[in-house]
Parts: sequence; C-alpha cells; structure tokens
Amino acid sequence: MSRLVMKYDRPAAEWNEALPIGNGRMGAMVFGHPVSERLQLNEDSLWYGGPRDRNNPDAAKVLPEIRRLIFEGKPREAERLAVTGLSGIPETQRHYEPLGQLLLHFEGIDPDAVEQYQRSLDLERAVASVEFLHRGVRHRREYYASCPDQAIIVRATADRPGQISLTARLERARWRYVDATGRSGTDAIYMTGASGGAEGVSFAAAVTARTEGGSLDAIGEHLVVEHADSVTLVISAATSFREKEPLAHCLAHARTVCAAPDDERYARHVRDYRELFGRVSLALGGDEERSVLPVPERLERLRKGEEDPALAALYFQYGRYLLIASSRPGSLPANLQGIWNDHFLPPWDSKYTININAQMNYWPAESCALPECHEPLFDLIERLREPGRRTARVMYGCRGFAAHHNTDIWADTAPQDTYIPASYWPLGAAWLCLHLWEHYRFTQDLPFLERSLETMKEAARFVMDYLVEGPSGELVTCPSVSPENSYVLPNGETGVLCAGPTMDTQIIRALLGACVEAERVLSDRTGKASDEAFIREAELVLKRLPKEKIGKLGTIQEWYEDYDEAEPGHRHISHLFALHPGDQITPRRTPELAQAARRTLERRLSHGGGHTGWSRAWIINFWARLEDGEQAYDNLVALLCKSTLPNLLDNHPPFQIDGNFGGTAGIAEMLLQSHDGVIHLLPALPKAWPAGEVAGLRTRGGYEVDIRWAEGVLVEAWITPRCDGTCTFRVSRDVEVRLGDREVAVRRDARYADVMSFEAQAGLRYCLKAK
Repeated sequence: MSRLVMKYDRPAAEWNEALPIGNGRMGAMVFGHPVSERLQLNEDSLWYGGPRDRNNPDAAKVLPEIRRLIFEGKPREAERLAVTGLSGIPETQRHYEPLGQLLLHFEGIDPDAVEQYQRSLDLERAVASVEFLHRGVRHRREYYASCPDQAIIVRATADRPGQISLTARLERARWRYVDATGRSGTDAIYMTGASGGAEGVSFAAAVTARTEGGSLDAIGEHLVVEHADSVTLVISAATSFREKEPLAHCLAHARTVCAAPDDERYARHVRDYRELFGRVSLALGGDEERSVLPVPERLERLRKGEEDPALAALYFQYGRYLLIASSRPGSLPANLQGIWNDHFLPPWDSKYTININAQMNYWPAESCALPECHEPLFDLIERLREPGRRTARVMYGCRGFAAHHNTDIWADTAPQDTYIPASYWPLGAAWLCLHLWEHYRFTQDLPFLERSLETMKEAARFVMDYLVEGPSGELVTCPSVSPENSYVLPNGETGVLCAGPTMDTQIIRALLGACVEAERVLSDRTGKASDEAFIREAELVLKRLPKEKIGKLGTIQEWYEDYDEAEPGHRHISHLFALHPGDQITPRRTPELAQAARRTLERRLSHGGGHTGWSRAWIINFWARLEDGEQAYDNLVALLCKSTLPNLLDNHPPFQIDGNFGGTAGIAEMLLQSHDGVIHLLPALPKAWPAGEVAGLRTRGGYEVDIRWAEGVLVEAWITPRCDGTCTFRVSRDVEVRLGDREVAVRRDARYADVMSFEAQAGLRYCLKAK
C-alpha cells in the first residue's frame, strides 16, 4: 500500500481543507461532499486588466536628490520623495482572479445515510477521490487535471447500475462577473465573461458530459443526469490571453476530450504525470499504521510531540506534486498561491513577489528532478526584458533591464504599491536571472546557457549602471531596501530606504560572477569567443563591491552601516542570501561568516522569527546549509505544526504556496547538497531519521544521486553523471567506489579528509559503498 496518499475521513468544510488538483494551466480545489459537491476553479491567465506602462516619468529627476538624502542620513526625507517620484503610476499592478466554480448536486443521496466516507489525494497518480457507502451502494468519484488533455475530469461511478443522478452548473458565486451562461446542445454548459479593467482578458469555461446508462440533457444553464451507471464530466477553460475565441475553443476542446475512452484518457494522464513525479522517491521510516490516519490527525499528533517521519516524506512529495500541478511548460509560472485562488481580490494580489516568494517556488525544481517545471519562470524572465528595459532607462537612466519586488501576468516592472519597505527595491530581475544559471549548473545544458547568457548579462548591465560610489569609495546600490525590514539610526529615527543593503551586494556578486563564469564555460566548451569587454567591466565592479561584514552582535550585518534592527524577529532574513540560495557563505570556505550566519538565525528565532510559513521554510534551508540537521529538523516540525493547513498547504497566514516549495527544497538540502563544488551526501541528517533512502535527487554538475543510510550513517549511494568528468563528493565515513564488480580509483583531497573524487563517464552508475 502506498504511503503517498493524503487521507481524510470527512468532506472539506472550507477552502483550506479542500484538495488541489492542477495541470499547470488549470486548477481546482475539490471539497468532496457526497451531495453538494463543489470544485473551485482557476485558469492561470485570468487576471484583472491588461498591460500598462506605469513607469514614473519623474523618477530620473528625483533620483539624485533621493541619493543625496540617503547618504546624508536623512531616510525619512528620502522616503517621502520616493513615494511621489519613484512609485508606479498608478501604484498597483494587475491581480489574479478565480475562474469560478462547478457545483454538482447529487440527487437521491441522504447525507445522514452516508457511511465509510473517505476522501483522498493520491500523489502517485495525481488523482483526488471520494468514496462512501450509501444504503448498500458504494459510490466512487475521481477528479484529476490532465496535462496532455488540458482539461479537468470528474468521473462518478457506483457498484450498482442506475444510481447516479446529478445536476451541474457553472457560476462565479459572490464574484458575479459573468456575461453569459447557458447550454450548447444537450451535452454541454458554458460560462463567459471578462476580467474587467482596460484591455482585460475575456474568459470562458465549458463542461461536457457523457453517461453510461440513464439520460443526459442540458436545460437552461444546467446539465441534468438521471439514473446513470456512470458519468464523466470534462471541464475546459480558456482566456483571450491565449485563444482568440475562448468559448468556441472550450466547447470544441471539451467535447473532443470527453469523447475519448475513459480508460485511455486516465492512462494518458497518469503516464504523463508519473514521468515527472516518479523520478524521485523518499522513505524516512516511521510507523506504518500512521500512514492510514487522516492527515489532520497526523498533524495533531505531531503537535503533541509524536514523531512521524513518513509525514515529512509525504510533505516532501506533496511539494513536488504541487509544482507539477501549478507549473508546466506552456503555463504561466506558479504565483503566490500556485494556481489555486478563490478570492476576487486575493491577498497580495496573488502575483509574482520577486523579492523571495516567486524564487522560493522554484527552489525544488532542479534538486528534485523537475527541471521542466522551471520553464514557465524562464518564459516570464524573457517577457520581463522589454518592459524592464524601459524601467531601467526611464526611471534610472541605466542600460539593461530591471524589475522591482513584484510583477504580474503582463511582466510589469515598475514599482508596486507605496509600501516603502518593499516597493523601491530594483533587483528583482537580477535575482530571477540567477535561476537561469542554476538550471545550467544542474543540467549542464550548453544550448540553454547560450540562449540565456545575454539575458543574464542584460540584468547585470543594469546593476552595474545602478551602482554608485559611496562615501567609502565602494560601489553600492542606492536607493534600495533590505526587504522588508527597517533599521534604527543612532538618533533613534527609523529608516527603510538605504544604500548598499547586504543582500543587494550578495545578489550582484552572484550574478556578475555567474555571467563571467558562463562566458568562460561557453568559450572553453564551444569555442565561442568570450565577451572580454563585459568580463573586464564585471571584474572591475566585483573588486569594488563591499565585503561581507560581521556586526557588533556577531551577526551578518544587514545594512552597509551596522544599524540596530527595528524588528529583530523580522520574517525576512535577506542578508543570509549568501548562505542560501546563494553559496558565498559555507561552513568550510568561510567559517567565520558561517558562524555569524548561525548567530543571525539564533537572534531572529529568539525574537519570534519564522512566524510565517515561507520564512520558516527558508530557515530550514539555512540550517541545512550550516549542516545542522537538528535545527533544520526542528524548524521542519515547526513548519508542519504551526504553518500548515489541514490540506497540507502552507499558511503564511493566509495561504501562500511558497512555504510548501521551500519546505520540500529544505528536506532535499538536508539529504544532499552540491553548492560548494562537492556532492555532499547526508549533510544535515537529523537523529529523527536514523534510517531511510532517497532516489533520484539531482546535483549541480549534472549528477543523479540515490542514497541509503542506517543508524544515522551512509550505507551506500549511487551516482550517475550526465557528463564525463571528475566527480567530487563528501561523505562522513570511508567508502569505496565501484562500477559493477570493478573498483574505481579514488583520490583524497589534500585539505579535507572527507572529500574524495574519481573520474566518471556519462550515463554509468557508480556505487559508493561504506567500508
């Protein structure tokens, strides 16, 4: 019996208990009620309004004065000027909208007569299901979002003929922004409307049905099924973002999908999904009996102090499931809620928050063997270039392209809101472009790097132009912020805008270093001439960037000056970017900085940090990079106990999906790391997981790794390289390397006794076995 099934013994009473399904473009939350079922629906391109140029034409005029005020220690005056002169016009970007919901009313079922009810989400098949007994008849309903068929499927069956009668209707409930509903023929209903706002997209949804036995008719805006043996419903949705005639497309597509044999359609869905999901497996041990308990009960037991390693494994795979469900090639990227949103005005607009949250969504993509799911983010980065060029030029007089702390479906790059702690931070594009470099580091895909390098360099040109010389002669960003924290000046005044926050310097160092290395890689491996002028410019800038500083409290200094923090327990820990997801701070290469990073985390946590789900997830990754398995595990437990909803979605609060993705990435970092030029096996294994195995994780350098351990130490591992070359690894015990029955020569590192290397050939599987 699979452990990868999320089980529930009652229907969802609210949205936060419903189960998500998705195919990248379409999503649904399944409530699972036996009588009055509800599927809350989303389509990823249904956003309010259309594209706009919001760049403030007065930004370049006020920029020198804002910089002067910041360097003179007058942040409040600078902030007042920034609100008027730097803010977007209008101040807000576009927001994501729900599509609506499909309401199903099942006739003839008395809710008081329902027995043996079970609702579940099978992560190995990407199928939600409801099963129950009603007066001797066993009913089963399955729900899945097919990527190959680009539709959501509902299949209702019973173990006796003629038992299924239902009515189906599409609506937008309290949102009410619907232009038309109705029927098409006798087998389909539809709903159409527009998102609103200037140039807003139009949308459509359609539902078609097919029955075995009984009767089917479309009456008004309802589908009506009576006394069927089984029913198949196909939901299709589209907007004018992709389709010229959304309604015609939906009706034709839904009918085509519905006409296919059920078993073939289902098999196609499962085969497509498993090709991605099945690449990684994880077993952490634990009590078999717990895997059959409802998820809310397992969470409650964890809160009471019981161990449940299998729940951590389930949570890890749930994160991979959610990424597959919300980000596929051709879809938009996973937004602040993935694709699942039931609010017409969602929290933080359910956009792409690019000062941490959108990036966190994609942390597990490479390490957890889902590089295809990364592609929608790359597409967004490319679409950001043109509007970002205008923002860089109009606002700052700079080359390249820039984006601030948010963007939307239209790749808007002007500042969002007038929230001073976040809005005027111009390094969103720079951070995003590091995802292009990470994809290459994991895949070793040279054609991808060739295509992406100019994008990376364009983001780099902006930051090189944006840097200004500070009073000490070093190059710093100004104005900027340390998202989304505030500092206290010696005179007691609180400030937000600043020059040279630590995270900015860390991101710039990482981006310029990546561009220079990419130039040299392409030159060495393809013979392409490198851009020497760019390399010289970047290297000169790198020499003038501020070095990492340890402040008076022994922590990594968050700002250029050693200010006090207004909120010592702040949710953002941006100045540890260099620890994770960056790699400038490591326990061995920079031990003093690693110790200061540890103190930074301890101080944040001692003052209440980690109180939001995504922040706690980031903290797991920090501790894993510091190779502290116990702290990483304690924070994973805290994430599950304090910031996880009954359906295992992350709770900011309210729901944000980044904590799920950050938590999954954190578990992977506890088991395998590769950021420091070495494949590190079991770098942060906690005592709570004494035995287990993981298969299919991926590392930088293009390796796939399987690991088995017992009594807290490695038993054996398998490494499969994508490319020929030297494989360097770190392990806590002595091992031999074998290829089949032949021992492979191993070299030991002169500096580190636990580091070894061997020459590997692409496609071969090497076994590391403990002696």
